[in-house]
Amino acid sequence: MPTTPTPLPFEATFEDIQANPNAYVDAVFESLGSSFLVLPRGPGFIDYPMFERGYEALKLATEGFAHIGPDRVLPVVYSHPISMVVLRSILGFTPPEWAYVARQRTGIQIDQGEARALDRKVRLSPETALALKGKAAERLQALVECACALINEGAPQVEADRIHRLEKADTSTGPGAIRRLSGMGVPYAMLLYERFLGRPFAGHRDSVSEIVGDAVESAVEDVLSKAGVSFRKTKRAERIDGFDQAPDFIIPSEYNPQIIIEAKLTEDDGTARDKVTRIQHLGELSLAGASGGVPKFEVVACIAGRGFGVRREDMKKMLLATRGKVFTLGTINRLVECTRIKEFAVAKPA
Repeated sequence: MPTTPTPLPFEATFEDIQANPNAYVDAVFESLGSSFLVLPRGPGFIDYPMFERGYEALKLATEGFAHIGPDRVLPVVYSHPISMVVLRSILGFTPPEWAYVARQRTGIQIDQGEARALDRKVRLSPETALALKGKAAERLQALVECACALINEGAPQVEADRIHRLEKADTSTGPGAIRRLSGMGVPYAMLLYERFLGRPFAGHRDSVSEIVGDAVESAVEDVLSKAGVSFRKTKRAERIDGFDQAPDFIIPSEYNPQIIIEAKLTEDDGTARDKVTRIQHLGELSLAGASGGVPKFEVVACIAGRGFGVRREDMKKMLLATRGKVFTLGTINRLVECTRIKEFAVAKPA
């Protein structure tokens, strides 16, 4: 006889999930998707042709990297700002790292926020000449002076069990290494571009992580809005009375929380474990002081990303903490009908 397929966890009773959690773990895993192969470009994405134009401008200004000094580099950074991104890629630094080293070497105060803001300004308008004055101009000059000095010095000797960040093919022995690499058959601009993107695309992944994460929150918001549900979407790092960390969504409001929704995306299993722990804590809060074992509010998890599909034990914990109310982007269309949210829906699901 044909076997009856296991229902999705939000269709089952809590007793059924407790009795056979593995079957429901499988059901969630089957509906989990991952978007790690496709990333949003986001504002400030630099494509290769743009990066290469910055590379060629920097190469021309320094006569093929023969004269790497502030007198050559700073003017081209002003006229072709994208060359600043190329310069940072030669160092292999993030904007905050560059700012930190520049502050140490020049004494000019450059905080992380200022470094990120300048880098973002350049990436948003990579070919619009910079017009910096006062402290902003002073900070840019410090960054360029620091970069030129580091490149000219090369990697210093360090202890045998350490490695210096400049111990790379193009910076280990000063500008001569850059000239050799750029003059070989190796497409040096492409190497720098991939370094800029990071392992690969890690640098870009970091810059658009908030956009990627917003995909799940946007899907939840869309479902709730279409159903006419009153809800409170919290802001990052917001404080909400009764919660040590603000949930992503509260229905109908923080003054009368009846349903709590956590919308999470991760492609990393370690991060997924942290998010599961967070959802478990919310489950515990819902039972604290509850009468008759009935939760004070319903905890719902809306998840996406391959990180949640790695550790079976973590998924079991999430299913038990939410009493089966775990939805993926593939099942989120059933969010209203299969939770207490339907009690607050103006437009009832078909």
